[in-house]
Amino acid sequence: MQFETVVRQSVPQAVSDQIASRVVSGELPPGGSLPSERELAEALGVSRPAVREAIKRLDAVGVVDVRQGGSTTVRDIRRDGGLDLLPILLMRGGRVDPAVVRSVVEARSQLGPIVAGVAAQRIGDQHLERLDQQVTALAEAADPVAAQRIALAYWDIVVDGADSIVYRLLYNTLRAGYEPALDALAAMMADEVGAVDNYRNLLHALRSGDVAGAEAAAAALLAPSTETLLAACRAMEDSHD
Repeated sequence: MQFETVVRQSVPQAVSDQIASRVVSGELPPGGSLPSERELAEALGVSRPAVREAIKRLDAVGVVDVRQGGSTTVRDIRRDGGLDLLPILLMRGGRVDPAVVRSVVEARSQLGPIVAGVAAQRIGDQHLERLDQQVTALAEAADPVAAQRIALAYWDIVVDGADSIVYRLLYNTLRAGYEPALDALAAMMADEVGAVDNYRNLLHALRSGDVAGAEAAAAALLAPSTETLLAACRAMEDSHD
């Protein structure tokens, strides 16, 4: 098995990226053992402490299982993995995995209306006031990346209003995968963040306690970027075939 010499600034992260990529691709199958720290350090051209730190990170998110005595076994991430794996799976071999991006986009489009419907039943006045402030800020935003950050803050408040720890953790994971790419996604998200009336419509439904209206408003808000992002994912997948 060939590994690439690590040249990135964060050496443990680079090591964990390479190992995780091989786990996802099946080169390192579930139940198999990783090479020893020494073998990995030599193959990757890094120190053993860097390898040890990388394996600790992978163990923490469920990619591998470090057993007593030092052996490290690859876990079945499709059966045992949790949402902590998502940021790792988004990048494979230094490139974004379009299939994982597609899954994130689909989850975002389906989760948003559900969370909005729950928030319509539970949201408090303090959340509604903050949402009103975000809508005003979004209407005044001139920079597309700044507008995306305001939109993220808006959804952050909606999730808070839903008062569900499960939805909060799901949202946090999706945001962790999306937020680092704000600059690159600015053009594809422009139609969504530029349609300020859609944010107003959702706020109105939340304020009215209209569950169906909130779900519909959220779906309409997310639809433009969902279609654009899914088309981009299909193009990336086709180019990789």
